[in-house]
Amino acid sequence: MSRRPLRLPRLVVAGLMLQFGSVWAQAPATPAAEPAPAPSPPTPAATPGQRVEITGGRGSDSEQRRQSTAAKIVIGREEIERQGDATLGEILKRLPGVTIGGAPGRGGAIRFRGLGAGYTQILLDGDRVPPGFSLDSLSPEQIERIEILRAPTAETGARAIGGTINIITREGYQRRVNDVQVGGQYEHGHGGAGGNWTRNVKLDDAWTMNLSLSARRGSQEYDSATTTIDEDLATGTVTRQAVERYLADETRSNVHLATRLQWQGERGQNGFLAPFVTASEGRIERASRIDQSIGADPPAYDHSSGHTDWRFAMLRVLGQWRHILGDGLRAEWRGNGGESHSRNHTQRFERDAADALLATVDDEAKIRDRSLTLGLKLSQLLDNEHSLVGGGELEAVRRTETRTSTRDGVPLLTDFGENLQAKSTRAALYLQDEWTVNPNWAAHAGLRWEGITTQGTGEDGTTPRNRSSVWTPLLHAVWKPNPQGRDQIRMSLTRSYKAPSTQQLLGRPSLSQRYPVPGANTPTSPDRAGNPELKPELATGIDLAAERYLGAGGVLSANLFVRQIRDYLRNVTSLETVSWATVPRWVSRPQNVGDASTRGVELEAKFRLSEVMTDAPPLELRANASVFDSSVKSVPGPDNRLDQQPKMTANLGADYRFRGTPLTVGGNLNLTPGYETRISDEQTLLVGRKRVFDAYALWTFQPGVALRLSATNLAPLDYLTGGSLDFESAPGVFTRETSRNLAQSYTTWQLRLELKL
Repeated sequence: MSRRPLRLPRLVVAGLMLQFGSVWAQAPATPAAEPAPAPSPPTPAATPGQRVEITGGRGSDSEQRRQSTAAKIVIGREEIERQGDATLGEILKRLPGVTIGGAPGRGGAIRFRGLGAGYTQILLDGDRVPPGFSLDSLSPEQIERIEILRAPTAETGARAIGGTINIITREGYQRRVNDVQVGGQYEHGHGGAGGNWTRNVKLDDAWTMNLSLSARRGSQEYDSATTTIDEDLATGTVTRQAVERYLADETRSNVHLATRLQWQGERGQNGFLAPFVTASEGRIERASRIDQSIGADPPAYDHSSGHTDWRFAMLRVLGQWRHILGDGLRAEWRGNGGESHSRNHTQRFERDAADALLATVDDEAKIRDRSLTLGLKLSQLLDNEHSLVGGGELEAVRRTETRTSTRDGVPLLTDFGENLQAKSTRAALYLQDEWTVNPNWAAHAGLRWEGITTQGTGEDGTTPRNRSSVWTPLLHAVWKPNPQGRDQIRMSLTRSYKAPSTQQLLGRPSLSQRYPVPGANTPTSPDRAGNPELKPELATGIDLAAERYLGAGGVLSANLFVRQIRDYLRNVTSLETVSWATVPRWVSRPQNVGDASTRGVELEAKFRLSEVMTDAPPLELRANASVFDSSVKSVPGPDNRLDQQPKMTANLGADYRFRGTPLTVGGNLNLTPGYETRISDEQTLLVGRKRVFDAYALWTFQPGVALRLSATNLAPLDYLTGGSLDFESAPGVFTRETSRNLAQSYTTWQLRLELKL
């Protein structure tokens, strides 16, 4: 295996280091002569070991970040409101190391440090999100703050090879009673409308209730074309070339209701109960047509049409109770339970060139996910500024799936039955200590044990069980060269892991419908199936960061990380003899493929121009760039990268308040270059470049009344994805099949009235 050193593109290095170095050199250790409107509160000396979790007043975002021993980024209400984002993904994509999957401007899976689904631990109010829960179902108005931990801690959990994103929903507040937003959006001939209402009520001296309601309805258009080419590797002759044009219109509506009932008693007793309800439904109308210009065997159909109807509903209830047991010992009890139901019904009609019906495919799935988590945490303040925390957790997750598939009324996949189940149970114990070693050093040490049992339905009807346990020691340290200064160095040595999801454990396949020919499918359009024999991935990580905190809340940081991964899990496509077909089929299923490693550098600069220049205009600047590299040991290079990990991502943004006017404008440019990933000796995947430019203008008529115009994905780019696979198409004949999908993207305009009453 060839290992390549991590190389930063010269343009990125030159630009970022020039900006980073000049600001670092010019930044004063105290606020500028003309301070910003809301400077951070002064920092007490020698408090690097102070716990971040505060039940009373909370410091500014930069102060919370600075005082945390474990490296974290905090995004509070002020920054969330400033940008006026419509979804959580739009907030996160501006942060260092965060990438969003899917076409530009459409949102998608959230990835941290370029690592795919499952590597980033997503928490909602400190607990893992329930199965089937979409983060974009949360309105930004329902979020109090977002905490991003670059390395795991014993308390937050070790299922975080990439990192942890903790989303805290709205808490009780005093300044506003009602927060109302209503508006509409427009995208390429399709419209939508929605609104948010957040109300805070102080019932008495002890009780506070916060209620947040969000509702939206809108439609979108999808337009893409997939080109498939088969090439004889011996002669270079193209034996088949076909293009399928795909058009779809989607209409969706959703409603979300979140409440939090809080009680604050005496002697440290407090608690809350927070139910969350979400419901959504939609319909997609689609049509496609195949134009095959080369090939002796015609496709199974000329054109197709169909639709998908879907519904989703979820109820989640989180409860917490804190009380003092005596002598500084505090207990915290937590419970988090939820259940979700989803239903998807798809019909597809295949026709020939004369519009005669050739086949009707019908697929219906009903899925129920249930989860329950219980936890107890004990906290004790000890001598010499030690803060000792220990506890345990129990979690149970179960998925029940009922699925029926027919073609021309004839049931498919009859060997599997209609009912499948997958479940996992998890138990965890942890202990951590956070303390101030001396005025220059603070340390954080923890040990966590987790035992996981997974069980899924196999292809032969069996239910194999997999048991594993993981010990994860975690060490963090912060060094301040000058205890009174604003510079510090962070170090972390951790172990973390990723467990397979219940969906990956289900053995029942999902049949390919693209370019079907009688009795077979294609390598770039395989069936998909689970694998109940999967094992967890285990990673050892090192993080090293240098930070400088400016006087008015600005931050400069550089972070280096390395992860060594064992039992890396990825989807592999191969030709299999399967029980659901009489001839071999191409099947993509998750497999543990061996060891892998990933590493990267993250640079960040965020400050007000007045912090580095006197008499500067009221301009806030932010810039970050992250460069990643990775390798999978069992795959030869080059490009033997981890799945869906780009080589880099960068952001550049600014906000400007026009003096003497109520107008504020801002924008952000997000760049992610295209990249190719080698999955095996025979298979590669391709993702094209992404460039997303967002802008907004905010006119404040009076305090509490404002009108916002925003545009997402200005100057849109088409989004390219694809792959290739080499295979033996006939005895002694080797073919390379290449697939390229080009999807259009559009600009979304939004106009919104914002009221704080």
